[in-house]
Amino acid sequence: MAALVKRVGLGTRPLLPVVQAWDLDARRWVRALRRSPVKVLFPSGEVVERKLDPGKQPRKAAAEASPREQRQKQQIQGPASQTPSTWEESGLRYDKAFPGDKRLSSVMTIVKSRPFREKQGKILLEGRRLIADALKAGAVPQIFFFSRLEYIKELPIEKLKGVSLIKVKFEDIKDWSDLVTPQGIMGIFAKPDHVKMTYPETQLRHTLPISLICDNLRDPGNLGTILRSAAGAGCSKVLLTKGCVDAWEPKVLRAGMGAHFQVPIINNLDWEAVPDHLPTDTRVYVADNCGLYMQAQAQRSNKASDYGWVRDQRPLKFHEYEEEDLESGASQCWLPELEVQSYDSDWTEAPAAVVIGGETHGVSLESLQLAESTGGGRLLIPVVPGVDSLNSAMAASILLFEGKRQLRVRDGR
Repeated sequence: MAALVKRVGLGTRPLLPVVQAWDLDARRWVRALRRSPVKVLFPSGEVVERKLDPGKQPRKAAAEASPREQRQKQQIQGPASQTPSTWEESGLRYDKAFPGDKRLSSVMTIVKSRPFREKQGKILLEGRRLIADALKAGAVPQIFFFSRLEYIKELPIEKLKGVSLIKVKFEDIKDWSDLVTPQGIMGIFAKPDHVKMTYPETQLRHTLPISLICDNLRDPGNLGTILRSAAGAGCSKVLLTKGCVDAWEPKVLRAGMGAHFQVPIINNLDWEAVPDHLPTDTRVYVADNCGLYMQAQAQRSNKASDYGWVRDQRPLKFHEYEEEDLESGASQCWLPELEVQSYDSDWTEAPAAVVIGGETHGVSLESLQLAESTGGGRLLIPVVPGVDSLNSAMAASILLFEGKRQLRVRDGR
């Protein structure tokens, strides 16, 4: 009976299952309405449009209008002035190179060679700071290779017009670079002309009436350090005679730390042209870097081979003359007689030029003749007996800053 009543009870409520099923479908449709507030199509074919309340907005629109989302977008995109669209509006475009492009590798190999720099008049600069200093001084860029776009955007836009910009892989720059930690940007520039360069105003205000002549310096590290000391002391210019290492070689540039764009550098000069680049009434002094011990030997011997500070490059006629009149002492006439004075004695009364020779070959005979003709002399840096001569860069630094000290004392500073 109870079972029958139950069956009857079920029969008296035939719509209960249908109502439950419709209720579940309704919930599903409500979720659909929340996702996409458009039209709802029922299985029966009825179409119902959902009307939004005036104060409500779709979730997507609300998300776009959210201040938090807008702030996040601004942080990701950055300021409008640094976006690529603004940079490209200035007319600048760049090309992308294929990874491992052998043509670019050959170009980088050639541009590092001295014959290419001398014939084509181009140099290679590497590093963000060195390139920025070059652009500030007025150097003319031709090609930039970079691994990240922000490295180019750091440079003045007006300096980049007409320059070829090539984006490459950082691995390629590592292969081309001579640095242990490459900075991701390299540039090919026209070889700077000291006459057209714009040197820092502070450097010009502190320029001293002292010039530096590099004679037969062949070590890139030494030359770079000497240029750095010359810029630090306020040297007016640096002259490099033939036989010196190229001042624009990558190793010299690296050791110079930007000094190339702070002091005028005149490269590859003949000795006959050196006086033309010196002020009037300049006295030329030769750095005697051999010390008292070798000086005493030279005074006893009076032979050219005993002068460790002079390079024996006499003309052939002097050798023949020495063989003929060896006993008469006429063989000594080719060596100019220069007054020796201590490096801390007053030698800056008139405009001065200091000659620094290489450690291996010493100074040339032409430098001694120039010093004799201008009324200069030899500046002796004494060292302890038995100690080898000082490093060329160290000797140049000592003399230049000693000259600066003397000028400051004379001016009462």
